[in-house]
Amino acid sequence: MNKKEVIFVLLNGFADWEGAYISTCLNTGVKPGNPIKYTVKTLSLSKEPINSIGGFKLLPDYSIEDIPEDYAALILIGGMNWFNPESLKILPLVEKAISRNRLVAAICNASVFLGMNGLLNQVKHTSNTLEYLKQYAGDLYTGEGNYQNKQAVTDCNIITASGTSPIEFCREILYALEADTPETIEESYFYYKNGFVTNKE
Repeated sequence: MNKKEVIFVLLNGFADWEGAYISTCLNTGVKPGNPIKYTVKTLSLSKEPINSIGGFKLLPDYSIEDIPEDYAALILIGGMNWFNPESLKILPLVEKAISRNRLVAAICNASVFLGMNGLLNQVKHTSNTLEYLKQYAGDLYTGEGNYQNKQAVTDCNIITASGTSPIEFCREILYALEADTPETIEESYFYYKNGFVTNKE
């Protein structure tokens, strides 16, 4: 089976936990033993090593100069450097992905990055509270009427989530990519949310 790539966009100081659930589910299967439809790759501004908030060092697979044309999704993981002007180098990749109807998912400050660049104005979305989004996104954000007070939101192939909702973020992405059956995705969500609890009542 030819696996499409899902590319995680990481800046230096990225938030480790925000992509951990989804990368695991994509890389090993939503349920162990089930078919694996995707392969996980990483991208940053260059191929130089970057560090996570938690101190993990990562060597990106791609830089912004050599991202492949064929991929299934861009997943933007949060961190404070989305507020750095250098992050604008990522913008053409995101705009191209949206124009080609590729899935774009952004969590925490990466969702603010989308708002800062006017990419959330016409879609339902969420972030780290509306007040936070308005404070940091600036004048190009005019989408207050489309803000949803939810942990994660999907609309028009754009997924957004608050930084405290990596499991909900994971679930929305799995559904959007049809990574497994709805029943298996819900089972995975329930497992990560509640641990070894099996009683769903």
